[in-house]
Amino acid sequence: MEPISIKGTPKTPDVNFDLEAGLVEIKGRSIPENSIEFYKPLVDWLEAYKEKPQSKTIVNIQLEYFNTSSSKCILDVFKKLEEIYVQLDEDGVVINWYYEEDDEDMYEAGEDYQTILKIPFTMIEMEE
Repeated sequence: MEPISIKGTPKTPDVNFDLEAGLVEIKGRSIPENSIEFYKPLVDWLEAYKEKPQSKTIVNIQLEYFNTSSSKCILDVFKKLEEIYVQLDEDGVVINWYYEEDDEDMYEAGEDYQTILKIPFTMIEMEE
């Protein structure tokens, strides 16, 4: 399974999905023209990864902004991670949600995702 490495643009986030490292990272802004088209390969990769995941998967989400259509697609990513979390033990998937110290909206977005899912998030405040 090939890793996914996408260089971010002003409208799309940096993406790094690495099977060997058990690493899933999404960083930057997510306001693509077509969110479903952008996120589908990520969801498909996680579906394949789910068949033979690493014993520990680290997820780093560091978004400065995402639009409504991206939020649904990000939830789809989290739902695949939740399936992996359920099949592994409780330490098998760690989600780190990064937000800037004054960005209440991004903090609340992380909390909202956490209430929908069965995976606990580690909320990490970053200095601006």
